Amino acid sequence: MNNVWKPAVTVAAVIERAGLFLLVEEETSDGIRLNQPAGHLDPDESLQQAVVRETLEETAHDFAPTALVGTYLSRYVSSRTGQEVTYLRFAFAGELGTRHERPLDHGILRTLWMSHADLAACPGRHRSPLVLQCVEDYLRGTRAPLSLLYTHPTAIGTARG
Repeated sequence: MNNVWKPAVTVAAVIERAGLFLLVEEETSDGIRLNQPAGHLDPDESLQQAVVRETLEETAHDFAPTALVGTYLSRYVSSRTGQEVTYLRFAFAGELGTRHERPLDHGILRTLWMSHADLAACPGRHRSPLVLQCVEDYLRGTRAPLSLLYTHPTAIGTARG
């Protein structure tokens, strides 16, 4: 049995336009929740590739990451099952691009734009406490260059032998 603890690695896109933030409303095991376009890092992709893919799947928009807003560690305990999962989230700021005619990912009900004040007023609707934390870090101007994130070619499927 493997006893090595491993957090679930996720990515999130913090997208702001005219003081509003792009969010998704999604079905979860705890009900309908708000989140940034976000999801899990898949095998054979970089963190930047993951956030581009997740944003496209959940919003039908292209996304170009421009900076790292932060890295976040949090624990989630399911209210239904009591199962614990620790998440390591990488949140990216960036530019929203072209909208494509395609269905949104399974479980995503819609996209919506919300102000910081409106988001802060409904923490019970957030997928996790990281949703508001990422927006607040973004508003504080927290940014790190993407060059801090290095992906060795062996981690990306096309470079494997």
